[in-house]
Amino acid sequence: MSLPAIAPASSASPSAVRSAAASQARFWDRIAPKYAADPIADLAGYEATLQRVQGLLSTQHDVLEIGCGTGSTALRLAPFTRSLLATDVSPQMIAIAHQRLAAQPSPQLSFAVADAEAEAFGHGAYDAVLAFNVLHLASDLDGALKQVVQVLRPGGLLISKTACLAEMNPLIPYLAVPLMRAIGKAPPVLCFGEQRLRSAMVQQGLQIVCIERHGTRGKDIRAFVVARKPG
Repeated sequence: MSLPAIAPASSASPSAVRSAAASQARFWDRIAPKYAADPIADLAGYEATLQRVQGLLSTQHDVLEIGCGTGSTALRLAPFTRSLLATDVSPQMIAIAHQRLAAQPSPQLSFAVADAEAEAFGHGAYDAVLAFNVLHLASDLDGALKQVVQVLRPGGLLISKTACLAEMNPLIPYLAVPLMRAIGKAPPVLCFGEQRLRSAMVQQGLQIVCIERHGTRGKDIRAFVVARKPG
């Protein structure tokens, strides 16, 4: 069997999106316990991002997080919001998140299983959408961003941190990752750079507020991008 290159960031049909979501859920369900136990690779960079995000949020904000994983970031950020709905496509990830919430109650926070590309969260329901390390996992970058724009209130913020795989050594995204996918060790991913990510946001009508890098260990391919829905 030939190994395909990582998919470019292009449009996908609704059926393809549903199929990709089911595949993603199976992958993340399988690795959820290990994911929850793994330490954060760049703790200083993670803390810098959290501090930056806290400064963008308000206790008057209703916030949606997509791709929340096992909920550790949501637990840290919930006190800085009025309400935070944290979602993930993986039921097992959300089950672990619920366990963490039970051990560390936060009245602002709730978790739910949801596919950010297919679920309707309510038009104009949120002041901010958080998307950390998830947009490159979407089956359709443009479709995912369209959903974000729909759920944001006028003037609302998309606060994102995204792995820009096109900035890596090409052997990693186009050889190593497909090999890992073939043996079930990696999920499907999109390969794009910061410029493509920024352009996709602008095409959906978002205004770029800032672009930063918070990594503290070597080359940082994760672009921290904040974009605003015009008010």
